[in-house]
Amino acid sequence: MKKKNTFFDFIHYRFDNFMARGTVNLIVGLALVNIIFVLLMSVILYSANLLPSDNSLHHHLGESFWLVLNNSIDTGNVIAAKSWKLRILLLIVTLAGIFSVSTLIGILSSGIEKKLENLRKGDSRVIENEHIVILGWSLQVITIVKELVQANSNKANSCIVILSEHDKTSMDDTLNNITLPRNVRLVSREGNPADMADLSLVSVGTSRSIIILKLPEENAEIQLVKTLLAILNIPRTSKKPYHIVTQVQNQNNLDIIDIIGHGQVETILANDIISRLIAQTARQSGLSLVYKELLSFYGNEIYFQKESRLEGLTYREAILAYNSSVVIGIQQINGKIWLNPPMERMLEEGESLIFISEDDDTIKFSTISPVPIDERAIHTGSNDSLKAENTLILGSSDRISYIVKQLEEYVLAGSSVTIVANFPQEEVDFSIKSLSLEKQSVDYIQGDITNRKFLEDLDIANYDNIIVLCNREIDPQTADAQIMVALLQLRNIADRHNLSLRIVSEIIDEENEPLAQAARPDDFVIGEQLISLVLAQVSEQKDLSAVFSELFTPEGSEIYLKPVTDYVHVDYPLNFYTIAEAATRRGESAIGYRRQMDSRNQSNSYGVVINPHKNTLIDFKREDTIIVLSENNS
Repeated sequence: MKKKNTFFDFIHYRFDNFMARGTVNLIVGLALVNIIFVLLMSVILYSANLLPSDNSLHHHLGESFWLVLNNSIDTGNVIAAKSWKLRILLLIVTLAGIFSVSTLIGILSSGIEKKLENLRKGDSRVIENEHIVILGWSLQVITIVKELVQANSNKANSCIVILSEHDKTSMDDTLNNITLPRNVRLVSREGNPADMADLSLVSVGTSRSIIILKLPEENAEIQLVKTLLAILNIPRTSKKPYHIVTQVQNQNNLDIIDIIGHGQVETILANDIISRLIAQTARQSGLSLVYKELLSFYGNEIYFQKESRLEGLTYREAILAYNSSVVIGIQQINGKIWLNPPMERMLEEGESLIFISEDDDTIKFSTISPVPIDERAIHTGSNDSLKAENTLILGSSDRISYIVKQLEEYVLAGSSVTIVANFPQEEVDFSIKSLSLEKQSVDYIQGDITNRKFLEDLDIANYDNIIVLCNREIDPQTADAQIMVALLQLRNIADRHNLSLRIVSEIIDEENEPLAQAARPDDFVIGEQLISLVLAQVSEQKDLSAVFSELFTPEGSEIYLKPVTDYVHVDYPLNFYTIAEAATRRGESAIGYRRQMDSRNQSNSYGVVINPHKNTLIDFKREDTIIVLSENNS
């Protein structure tokens, strides 16, 4: 049976609505109640003729109102009253006044505190133009912000705005640890990146670029689509389209993003890039260091520049035309990227060269003539050490299948991979058929990779490459700690049995890098950090997306570290012009080298040198490697 609404219900409902409108309404409501109460008590006082009969008060309603109002604030009149009726009435007024004033103080205190909290949360609209917007919050934020600060340090007025559902106070506390130049500002706002009102709060319509971080939820890709739809439904204030950069875990989602984005969204396939890098680094230590150098805004970077003076000359001639910069490819008129093209490919009108250089103003023609190439040192050696490889993968990770598939692109037939994780065997499918393998066989062993006896029983001496993966489904610090325990155990086993192992490890938090180095892996891959670097680079220069796409795919040219003895004799010091010429004769673009004696020296970048001045003499050792862009590793 439906209950009939009473007049009291109606008044109660209206009162609740009125009071729910905020602090101002609460104060107004309290004031009205107090005025009505004071008026009522004034009428009672006047009607009962209870005013004192001294000459200081005249017997009329105004004096009654004034006495009641004062007594609601000051209790002195209760004591001064001579009549008990007047004392009782004024006591009631005083008690009501105490309640009223206490309530008012509470409302004001709460309102002021709420306002201060809102001010601290920054609920004002961001008034910026050509700023960078980061949507989301994760371990990647610090790396991205540091890189963007470095990239914009030479610009007059730069602003980086972060919108996240993370607590603003916590965000600000973290961001305050970043040293900022005077021309760069950091602004944070708390809100939902998929909400159009919150996106308008950070003025995405006037932004220069937008970076969307990976969301931690299971339906992260769906949330990404919602965020993109929200952004693209906010009109731009300029004719320039949106420049949005985001990472995607599943390649199957690229089609829907392309449909939504209309060419305004650059996607980074995070799992694919990290898995390929781990697979490549497992086979050639030092590769992650090379990528970290190229992807960071500290040191050498990738630039595009038109060179009309080289039009009609070959790519080989362009390589030797610069002393302090490295040429790595050509950007064609239609925007297509061609890394390490054929050496006899001529530069056509309107095309740009792709460089690695310290800055865009360091890309200058060499004045050294003739080019000092030592023909005596050059020889066309070959790598006869290629053979089938046995790879051991340790750790529970959702990247295992990706990595095994990437290894398939590089290893020779007859190779094998052994996977060790704590999944029960019936829960995993790492069969040759499910992974579409032709060159590798697969074995699976369930076990604890931090257990010393278990690791010794694996007979690790039989493996050419060892990959230690972290479990990204648990707390990052716990996952990294497990990796370091496993590494320490492996190194101790290797030292005790005098084994030479090639170990590559993956860590999540870059703050744990010094600890990972203490565990002495041959190399380590900080996957989230590298993806952060890619996001930052592409947000600053859209064309780099195509460059990275070619570098991180098996088609076309990739980066390799090859023995220096495959290129030159190392009987005496040589300049890098000679190395570059030797590489061109193998159809490769040399971009640097690695000194093995510095491979554990952090202050010397672990031996990695990118874009050396070509006229400087270098005393190579037989164990050193040359870093090249090449179509294969033979």
